Amino acid sequence: MTTATVLLRPITDAEYPGWKDRAATSFAAGIGPARGLTADEALKFAYEETEKLLPDGPATENHLIWTALAGDEPVGSLWISTKPRVPFIYGIEVDSGRRGKGYGRAIMLAGEEECRRLGHQHLDLNVFGGNTTAIGLYDSLGYAVISQQMRKEL
Repeated sequence: MTTATVLLRPITDAEYPGWKDRAATSFAAGIGPARGLTADEALKFAYEETEKLLPDGPATENHLIWTALAGDEPVGSLWISTKPRVPFIYGIEVDSGRRGKGYGRAIMLAGEEECRRLGHQHLDLNVFGGNTTAIGLYDSLGYAVISQQMRKEL
């Protein structure tokens, strides 16, 4: 198996609206079940949170939103906030037709390298418990659980 490689470039203003819709939809799919929200409530919450975090869109200070390119082809995106002491990944996306080809790993490694370049020594993220594919990727990249929220169905 060949290792995928990507180049990260800042998202363009033209790409941002579509990216924001995909980011909100993805977040809503995880946060809805975690918080017991309806699909509409979850999507509304996801858009509100995105607006709070990115009031100036891709120009928001201390937020890095990249398009991941394989050659000249966009294959996904990565959103990292450098506002906290430890940078935090708010979102990683691999285009649906490109999944399972190593692009998620390549995007994560490129983001880690960018954070190193900026002088950071750690990188945090959150993953919903049911996202076993992402958990497997993060485990294989050496991410360790530092906090865990649990729930029991009653």
